[in-house]
Amino acid sequence: MNKIQKSWAMYDWSNSAYNLVITSTIFPAYYKAVTPAHIKIGNGSVSNNVVFDYTLALAYLLIAFMSPILSSMADVGGNKKRYMQFFTYLGSLACVGLFYFTDQHLWWGIACFGIAAIGYCGSLVFYNAYLPEIATTQEQDRLSALGFSYGYIGSVLLQILCLTFILAPTFWHIPNEGIASRISFLLVGIWWLGFSQIPFRFLPNATKQQVSKTKTNFSAGFSELKKVLDQVKKMPTLKYYLLAFFFYSLGVQTVMLAATLFGTSEITKSNGEKLGMQELITIILIIQLVAIIGATLLSKISAQMGNIKALLLVVSIWIGVCVAAYYTKHETAFYCLAAVVGLIMGGIQSLSRSTYAKLMPPTQDTSSFFSFYDVSEKMAIVIGMFAFGFIEQLTGSMRNSILLLILFFIVGFIFLTRTLQHQKTTS
Repeated sequence: MNKIQKSWAMYDWSNSAYNLVITSTIFPAYYKAVTPAHIKIGNGSVSNNVVFDYTLALAYLLIAFMSPILSSMADVGGNKKRYMQFFTYLGSLACVGLFYFTDQHLWWGIACFGIAAIGYCGSLVFYNAYLPEIATTQEQDRLSALGFSYGYIGSVLLQILCLTFILAPTFWHIPNEGIASRISFLLVGIWWLGFSQIPFRFLPNATKQQVSKTKTNFSAGFSELKKVLDQVKKMPTLKYYLLAFFFYSLGVQTVMLAATLFGTSEITKSNGEKLGMQELITIILIIQLVAIIGATLLSKISAQMGNIKALLLVVSIWIGVCVAAYYTKHETAFYCLAAVVGLIMGGIQSLSRSTYAKLMPPTQDTSSFFSFYDVSEKMAIVIGMFAFGFIEQLTGSMRNSILLLILFFIVGFIFLTRTLQHQKTTS
């Protein structure tokens, strides 16, 4: 690995603290503690779980519409690093803003939560687009896995520090757990902003493409997007892979984002009480640490059996996990399930990214091509989180939402088999 590749992987180190602390552990638990069970909206009220789900869905929907145009403009203007910086600063400052989230400033906190999600997702469009530019086809699986491994390690280190604030606030001279949680959000923003300066220092600027003098970068961005879309339509292997990625991402991303709320709502301890913050954070730490192994392990498996076959294997395991989760009601079983989720979560994320990079044609339009990948993932999150929240609102139980996730994984598996068939035909 050279300096540029290692610095690229460090962006995972910097931003993954957001994904762990804000979307998965401390913020959801804090959110549940400071918000009423039902939040008034207009003349009615909605469950706080549903507001959480819908806020994320809206944030990802906005990015899904914005990123194709922004990425095309970045390719044309040769400034993908600048766009990556903008979204990084937006997201990290929104995390800092969460320090002021209290029961007296409810909608401020919800707004900052949504803006942070926009910053996180928006930056990833341009971050992922660097992969095929800085690594050869043979290096991409390994580098993608390295990025996720850095992310899991960095986020766990900050998580442990934040956990000491919450579990022992008096040791740090912090008045209570609530303020300790808010300090954690502040630290996430500082961590993300600070460590992202490493990739910003070493990642190269893209080459500016020649644009007609009659076109602005914005209109050229639309032209670039149409050109990429026309190419994707003519590449059945890539097209079927994107469809497969979309459907199994519906399951993967929803599980990752809703796991904490599911644990607090549906899982009980041996004494009959619901899981608390300490148990949930322990579970998430298990997932993160095991995911480091999973990302590395699956990259080695893919080297032996091929990327698509390896993805078929891991999606099959995801289906089994969802079936098991539907019947899981107690703490011990949930811990075991978390370990399996960690193993396959890290693997499927890193391998999905590097597989797409391999299937892309040789091109300078890396941001534009990766925007299709990112839009697939973001729209999957929008639909997944909305469906998850809607079914809970309709039936009164998150457990029923898992049945829909099983269907998503099955459809993704079917499209992966089609991808493999076309790959064999064209090879």
